[in-house]
Formats: sequence, structure tokens, C-alpha cells
Amino acid sequence: MSRSLKFGLIVFPRITQLDMTGPLQVFSSLPGAEVHLLWKSLEPVASDTVLSITPTLTFADCPQLDVICMPGGYGTDALMADDEVLDFLRRQAAGASFITSVCTGSLVLGAAGLLKGYRAATHWSAKEVLPVFGADVSSERVCIDRNRITGGGITAGIDLGLTVVAELAGREAAETIQLRLEYNPAPPFNAGSPDTAPPAVLAVMEERIKTARQTRMALAREAAARMA
Repeated sequence: MSRSLKFGLIVFPRITQLDMTGPLQVFSSLPGAEVHLLWKSLEPVASDTVLSITPTLTFADCPQLDVICMPGGYGTDALMADDEVLDFLRRQAAGASFITSVCTGSLVLGAAGLLKGYRAATHWSAKEVLPVFGADVSSERVCIDRNRITGGGITAGIDLGLTVVAELAGREAAETIQLRLEYNPAPPFNAGSPDTAPPAVLAVMEERIKTARQTRMALAREAAARMA
């Protein structure tokens, strides 16, 4: 590479940390990469686990990025109406090579108006929200539509990171990182998708997230109305 590629991942309260740390590990493994964790301030933010994440750069101090990545988590509900976050994404998207997301991070891109007319992926529980923002739903684990690269839920972040690296630096670079990470998944159960999970397991999860799903849809409609 003739210059350092600049990657930026948004961190925010109630982020699902694996949405961010998956692609973070991949991007940081690319020789010469410059990787930033971005938020409004440099104060640590609480994830959806006991782990807190310390941003490395504020929005105000962020240079133009080559890749902007919006992770997901329940905290994205609030971000769909957060003008500071949405404006930052729009500004960066104007000059970035790739605008990317993991999990429900795609909903924030949608609320920023960055997915209208694009195919996009998200967590299986949020697929019904994407059309609210004018996006076409993809069931791919990683969806590429022009310079939008969006990933499915949580663990798809590693796949997204490798896909982005392959687009920027070639397949061999991505495969070298995959080997370094020993990313060779062989899950002990085949319950990682609504299509393969046992019906009883799916029913438990559907009931558990029902209220959050309804709330998310209502907030997305409000965000879409504001954008219009």
C-alpha cells in the first residue's frame, strides 16, 4: 500500500462489543493500517457486557476515513435519532471508500440516509426495519452493494472485516489475516440462524426480544419521518 489506510469504528453506549471487536481485530491485522475507535468524547463507554470501551478519537478530531464501520447493539435505537452521529456518518460517507456496518449498525446507516436504494444485511431480528429506510433486505452474511458493505448479526463482523480487507488489499492479504486469527469456525451446534435453530429455541428467542423489536420499529419509523 502506498499510504496508510484509515479505518474508523463507532463506539457508543450499549454497543454489542463483538460487533466492533471482530472487524477491529481484522482491520488492525492489516500491515500499516491506522485504526480509530470513535465517539463524541474520549470517556469510556459501557458496552452491553461488563466490558467498557475507551474511544481513541472524537468525531471532531477524526480525519477523513477510508472505511467507516458502524457496529450494532441495543444502543443503536438511540443513535437512529442522534443528529451528531448521523451527521458524522454523512460527512465521512462523502469521502470514504467503503461505508460498512455490522448487525443493527445498518439501521443507523439507514437513519442517516446512506442505504436508500441499496441492498443491506442486518441481524435477523431487524430485517423488517431496513425497508423503512428505503433499503432492500439481503439475507447474505456479508452484503456488498457498490461501496456499501453490510454484515449480519454480531459474529458476521469477522467476515465483514475480511471482506473489506479483500476489497482494499486483495484476497491474499485477507487470507493471511484469516490464518493469523485461525478463523476456522466449527460451531458445536447448528442453531446460529432462524433457518436452522430448533423451533423451541427460536420461540424462546422470539419471545425474549418481542418488546425490543417493537420498540426498534417504532423508533425507526420516527427516524425515517424526520429524515423525510
